[in-house]
Amino acid sequence: MSKHALVSFKGNKQIDTEITLTGSKSECNRALIISFLSKGTVKVDNMSNAADTVTLNSILSNISQNNPHQQTVDVGPAGTAMRFLTATLSTLPGNFLLTGTERMKQRPIGILAEALKNIGAKITYLEQDGFPPLNINGPLMQSADTVKIKGDISSQYISALLMIAPTLPQGLTLQIEGELTSLPYVKMTLNMLEETGISHEWSGNNITVKPQSFKSATLAVEPDWSAASYWYSIAALAQNSQIGLPYLKDKSLQGDSRIREIMTAFGVKTAKTEKGINLTTTETDFNDEILDLKDCPDLAQTIIVCAAALRKNLKFTGLETLKIKETDRVLALQNELSKIGVTLTEDNFVYTLNCDKLNFPERVSFATYEDHRMAMAFAPLSLVINEVVLEEMDVVEKSYPDFWKDLVKAGFTVTEI
Repeated sequence: MSKHALVSFKGNKQIDTEITLTGSKSECNRALIISFLSKGTVKVDNMSNAADTVTLNSILSNISQNNPHQQTVDVGPAGTAMRFLTATLSTLPGNFLLTGTERMKQRPIGILAEALKNIGAKITYLEQDGFPPLNINGPLMQSADTVKIKGDISSQYISALLMIAPTLPQGLTLQIEGELTSLPYVKMTLNMLEETGISHEWSGNNITVKPQSFKSATLAVEPDWSAASYWYSIAALAQNSQIGLPYLKDKSLQGDSRIREIMTAFGVKTAKTEKGINLTTTETDFNDEILDLKDCPDLAQTIIVCAAALRKNLKFTGLETLKIKETDRVLALQNELSKIGVTLTEDNFVYTLNCDKLNFPERVSFATYEDHRMAMAFAPLSLVINEVVLEEMDVVEKSYPDFWKDLVKAGFTVTEI
C-alpha cells in the first residue's frame, strides 16, 4: 500500500532555514552520458542522488558491449534515461531491448528513433509504433551526416543526438525545423560538451558537431534549480522567509534558473551570497498578465499552483510539452486545482488561470499521478491550508529524495499516513 504525506505548518508562517539541494538531474544525466561516451576520459563531480540519475548511472555501469546475447535495459519511469539511451545504445556493438514502466510505454520516442534510423541506426518498435519498448541492434553504421528534427518537441531528443554526434564517423548536423522549445536545455548540452573539448557550429537552424575526441575534464554538477523552485514557492506563500540555498551559481547552465526572475513578481527577492543565494519574502508586483514558460516547462506546475494560491488570474503559454511528461501535467493541474475552486482552461495554446472562486478547505488531498513535480508543487499549499495530503509521497525520489526531510528542517510537519 502506497504511503501518503500529511503536511502542515503550525504557528506563524515564518521560515528561516538553509537547504542544501541535490545536484541537478538535468546536468548530471548529461554528464553521465558524456562520461560514458568519452570512455571515462570525462569525470563527474557532485553526483545527483535523484532516482532517475541513480538508474542511469547503474545502467551505464553495467552495459556489456559485444555481448552475443540480447541485453534488457529497463529505465523504469526515467524519461531522460529512455531518450538519452535510445541514442547512446544505437552507437554500441550489441543487441539491446530498451524498455520501462507502463507509463513509459505511452510516452513517444518515435521522432528520436526515426531520426536515428535516418542516419543508419537499427531500431525496431516492439509493441506500438513510435513508442517503447525498442529493440536496438548496434553499432550504428552511419549512412548520412544530416538529420531533420522538429524544434517544438522535447529538447531531450536534440540533446541525445548532440551528445553522440562527436563519436560518429561523419559527425552530425541537426536541422531544427520550426521554433526551438526548451532552448536553455540545448544550450546546457552544448556548453557541457564544450567543457569536455567538443566544439560545435550553430548557424541559423543548423547545429553541426564534427567528429572529435573528448579531452580529460571533470564536469562539476550544480545543485538543481528545479528543486530550488519549490523553495521559491514556499517563500512566496510564507509571511516572512530567510531561505539559504548554498552552491547555486549566479550564472547557471540550467534554464530553470529563470525562477529567480519570474518569482520577483510573486514577492520573492533573490540575493547572491558568499555561499550561494538567499530568498526573502517581499511584496508581490504582478505586471505581466502572460507568462511564457516554453524555455522552462518543468517550472510550470510550481508557478501555476503558487499563482493560484496568491489568487492571481494569469495566462500561460509554452505548456505543450507538459502533456507528454510523467503524466499529462495540464490535465493533472486542472483536476487538482479544481479542489480549491481554481480553473485552468486552454484556448489555442493559451492557458488561463481563474482564481475568482478560490477557497481553502481545512484539509485537502491531492493526487500526484506518479509525478514527482505534482507532489512538490502542491506541498507548499500547506502554508495556506491547515492540512494537505500528498498521495504517493515516494514519487519525490525521482528528482529530490530529501524533499520531505528538508520540509521538516524548515519547520513543516510531515506525517506518513
